[in-house]
Amino acid sequence: MQVMSETTEALRARRAASVPRGVGQAHPLFIDRGHGAIVHDVEGREYIDFVGGIGVLNVGHTHPAVANAIAEQAQRLTHFCFQVAMYEPYVAVAEALNRLAPGPTPKKTLLLSTGAEATENAVKIAREYTRRQAVVAFHQGYHGRTLLALTMTGKNAPYKQHFGPFCTEVYHAPYPSERHGWSTERALDALDTLFAAEVSPDNVAAIIIEPVLGEGGFLPAPFAFLQALRKLADRHGIVLICDEIQTGFARTGAMFAIEHAGIEADLLTVAKSIAGGLPLAAVIGKAEIMDAPGPGGLGGTFAGNPVACAAALAALRVIEEENLPARAKELGAKIRTAFATEFKRWPQIADVRGLGAMIGIEFVRAPDGSSYAERIVDEARKRGLLLLLAGNGDVVRVLVPLVAPNAVIDEALSIFAECCSAVFSHEVKQNS
Repeated sequence: MQVMSETTEALRARRAASVPRGVGQAHPLFIDRGHGAIVHDVEGREYIDFVGGIGVLNVGHTHPAVANAIAEQAQRLTHFCFQVAMYEPYVAVAEALNRLAPGPTPKKTLLLSTGAEATENAVKIAREYTRRQAVVAFHQGYHGRTLLALTMTGKNAPYKQHFGPFCTEVYHAPYPSERHGWSTERALDALDTLFAAEVSPDNVAAIIIEPVLGEGGFLPAPFAFLQALRKLADRHGIVLICDEIQTGFARTGAMFAIEHAGIEADLLTVAKSIAGGLPLAAVIGKAEIMDAPGPGGLGGTFAGNPVACAAALAALRVIEEENLPARAKELGAKIRTAFATEFKRWPQIADVRGLGAMIGIEFVRAPDGSSYAERIVDEARKRGLLLLLAGNGDVVRVLVPLVAPNAVIDEALSIFAECCSAVFSHEVKQNS
């Protein structure tokens, strides 16, 4: 394979001159190509990818079925706005998602382009259906970078900065996490307090929650909390929106994370791994709720692009035919076991958690206040493993493609152990 002639240094200079600094970078690399769970940069260096485009590549880089579907569709039709004239791939994706969504209630699906579009449109649909205004979201939740999505996001830095004023009638409640002092019971009590003190439940259109916090630190919500939230929403006539943008499509060991809790959402928002790397998102919901907005109330110029739809149909087939939910459980058990070994060795590791193959490893802060997690990520890159942070910069997250073979996983886990030894042993020597 021919390597690009331009160096990383030259490309970084071009990037600095042409791209705003607000577009951050986790790694100072330019990726040239990728297959499965392996990527190469422009200078030919090889890396094991434990990032997966931030959860976009559950079926791996350039899966042949996805690549072939893209090529075939691109020869037929690349775009024709679905609101102007229809095309079959949009309908086929909607049918597939309606079939896969948990719960017995008949479903309908709206296709979009980004996760933020999905969360914002879910709120629009809920407001139209209930004729209410308020939305309840959760601390540390992440729902996108557009204005309403950003308002619902419960994490200030680096997303909100000075981007306000934000939307009105959005309220935040504590996300349940025993590690951070919020049991299911205490979190539910906080919701009752919110309803008593700030917003009446009969004015709440929707509650939106990530079944596992993504950007907020890979914290799974207790199943009992999700079940209680379902009952609370039913009691007050509130639309329950489950944001499965990062958790969906086999990542947690089920097609959708709420399946573990045995609940049915009113609306599901999905994106990321739906289309094997192409931009596509959706709101999947109970048909009666989805039909609340009138014609023209929903849509988007590029929403449900036919090439992205073809990629999605191929990716969904791969997930089912290769039984990636089961593979996610297997990978998750393997990775958590390896991380647990390091947890026992190093007091700098505070917690190992996750659901399926969506795993976070949390580190304490160094005595000087710096981030051990950042040091691990930097050390891993030097050794050929790409990792990514979450939470407040103290959590290393795992979003490896689910198609990664065991040999690649073993090599990555070996590198991670080497990184812990390099970072923490060096510190012990410095302090001795």
